[in-house]
Amino acid sequence: MRWALVKVCLAVTVMVVVAFAVPLGLVVQEMASDRAFSNAERQAATIGPTLSITTDPVQLRKAVESTQMGADRRMAVHVPAVGDDPRVDIGDGWAGERAVSETRRIGRAATAPVAGGGFALLQPVALGSGDIAVVEILVPESEVSNGVATAWLVLAGVGLALIVGSVAVADRLGARLVRPAERLADAAHRLGEGRLGARVPEDGPKELRSAAVAFNSMADQVVELLANERELAADLSHRLRTPLTVLRLNAASLGDGPAAEQTRAAVEQLEREVDTIIRTAREQRPAAAQGPGGVQGAGAGCDASEVIRDRMGFWSALAEDEGREVRLAGVDRTVRIPVARPELAAALDAMLGNVFRHTPEGTPFAVDVHDAGDAVIVLVSDAGGGISDPDAALRRGNDGGRDGSTGLGLDIVRRVAESTGGDVRLGRSVLGGTEVRVWIALDGRARGESARAGRGRRKRRRN
Repeated sequence: MRWALVKVCLAVTVMVVVAFAVPLGLVVQEMASDRAFSNAERQAATIGPTLSITTDPVQLRKAVESTQMGADRRMAVHVPAVGDDPRVDIGDGWAGERAVSETRRIGRAATAPVAGGGFALLQPVALGSGDIAVVEILVPESEVSNGVATAWLVLAGVGLALIVGSVAVADRLGARLVRPAERLADAAHRLGEGRLGARVPEDGPKELRSAAVAFNSMADQVVELLANERELAADLSHRLRTPLTVLRLNAASLGDGPAAEQTRAAVEQLEREVDTIIRTAREQRPAAAQGPGGVQGAGAGCDASEVIRDRMGFWSALAEDEGREVRLAGVDRTVRIPVARPELAAALDAMLGNVFRHTPEGTPFAVDVHDAGDAVIVLVSDAGGGISDPDAALRRGNDGGRDGSTGLGLDIVRRVAESTGGDVRLGRSVLGGTEVRVWIALDGRARGESARAGRGRRKRRRN
């Protein structure tokens, strides 16, 4: 493309230079010829007054020799025979008798080529007797073409400079056009090879800048979509933790024997595989499942009391098997929250699963629901050993190095809370262990603003 643009510009410039330089050179040549013959006509006119007075050869010779052309032996005077006076020829003739006779006959100036180069100007002059004398001026070739060669050289130099300049400008413009296009193509190849960090500088012509902006936006969307897919796989895999916990507890009660050992081994292997999937696919949550501003879509919501009672029906059975005391409060009345039922159930399972996973058997726990008017607070407390670093526990994937933990449980809880404009905090419970406090905001406007702020906080954490 770059060389094609240079060739086009070169061809156009050459045509323009030829179209203007050749006619201009011809005009200069014509002007030089006109200037030489005009000067010859003026010199011929200087002898006219003498011819109108006398045709005496002596007087005419003196008059011719007194002129510049006569002194240079470039003037001749041809006077025809008048009455008894003979014909008078002063100076050498160059055009020949025939050309002189023809000029005298037609009565106007004429030119004739001269052997050896140059021209002869034949100027008729009327005599007092009514006859016609002819003044002949020699115009050398050097005067006819005086300055023409220089003019052609100047025009050729100017044309060559224009051609070189146009090629240089075309090359620069071509580079300015081609380099952004090459960068765009290279970035597309790198993105196709799986290097998701490939981006294009947004410079160059307006159209290529728009293409670069579109490419970068597309690359960001690809990265976001892949991240969303990985997060979706992680979240879905994390929800398998609850049935896996049941399988593990049931397998523990099978006693001894080959079948029991095989079942427990299979459950442990399945847990490891799920953990591997979660650790491999940890990234952002799909934005498509949320409405504008990151808030749950319109119409999403559930009765928090009903969901908590339903999930506690499941976890209470496990708690009874492990000898855990359970306290449930605040779920005796309807508490509507702007969270979809599956999301709240997943968050509650994540919190209770952590209690069963990270506290010894027999450790009591409690679930409390408080309606604060503009928010609903869900508290999950236990009497275990507590969390030494609450801030680190809330960072996504922080606990991924610990066996049986991927660090996604509390991240699911935090994301559900922040989608409403709320938050999650960890602290010391009244039972002596860990307290997970989930603040679910009910104000729609606050939800949108806080959700955007929450996404900004998560982005800063990842950075």
